[in-house]
Amino acid sequence: MTIGMDELGLAARNHGFPLEMLREPLTPTGLHYLLIHFDIPAIDASSWRLQIGDAVFTLSELQARERMTLPVTLECAGNGRALLEGERAASQPWLVEAVGTAEWTGTPLAPLLRETGLAEGAAEIVFTGADRGVQGGVEHVYERALSLDDAMRDEVLLAYEMNGEPLPAQHGFPLRLVVPGWYGMTHVKWLQRIAAVAEPFAGWQQAEAYLIDDVPVQRMLPRSLLVPPGIPDFLTRERFADPGRQTITGRAWSGHGEITRVEVSDDGGTTWTDAQLDPPLGEFAWRGWRLDWDATPGEHELCCRATDSAGNSQPLTATWNHGGYCNNAVQRVRVKV
Repeated sequence: MTIGMDELGLAARNHGFPLEMLREPLTPTGLHYLLIHFDIPAIDASSWRLQIGDAVFTLSELQARERMTLPVTLECAGNGRALLEGERAASQPWLVEAVGTAEWTGTPLAPLLRETGLAEGAAEIVFTGADRGVQGGVEHVYERALSLDDAMRDEVLLAYEMNGEPLPAQHGFPLRLVVPGWYGMTHVKWLQRIAAVAEPFAGWQQAEAYLIDDVPVQRMLPRSLLVPPGIPDFLTRERFADPGRQTITGRAWSGHGEITRVEVSDDGGTTWTDAQLDPPLGEFAWRGWRLDWDATPGEHELCCRATDSAGNSQPLTATWNHGGYCNNAVQRVRVKV
């Protein structure tokens, strides 16, 4: 599919993560992937309020509550969209860089749901952001919902800090939802209201977007990315490396369980070698890995493949879907030695 001016505009406004920065366990805030659906709203923290059911909270009141910090990997559900073959919905044309891992600090959501009574008899919990726009011909604010069980999980946060600093405007200042293990569309930014509903939520971003054959996109599929070795060609990003032994490094993650295996191939996926896994950074963060590679003269195609504790593994090729979601096919990096 040819990328048109509309998609080019989205690509210029939003940005991915430089793969060479996979060398850092935590992504510097300014390099974390970014997708803004509509506009960054202008919010005054002193007058901002969060409504939870009938209760209203200031930012300082939320900051005074129980505090929790978690390293969490976020990945856009459309990561890999531009690599799918065939016609698809026009949207942000990601390659593989729509990911990042930050330390998110905030207060757990579950106690607030219990205290405000929202945990009683609800089917779903709806999270409403302050950003408004038009998508699919429908004007709406950005809203997403979680089942009550998912919203009550201990790790779900209302976050007000990213990497030890107040949330930047582009990442949801003053408050955003963080749902570890789930794709990025779930982590509603510029949060202004949390409500309970007795029936499945039918807002546009829930009922019309982020679906594959009418099945909701939820938890991240396993993926591994490697730091491209050598030096790049400016335009094609093809790599040029010196012959000899060198260490290939990368990171892998999954929303379905711990990463238990990463394999690396230098012949496009014909043969594979197990990489050495680093200690886990956290339950919901990517895991580092490394492999010593004997780079021989010639052309190589490096690939890496992750497997999680639930038995899910990356495919060699992607399964097409119209929305361009969940393409976790193995990364391919061409290298001339």
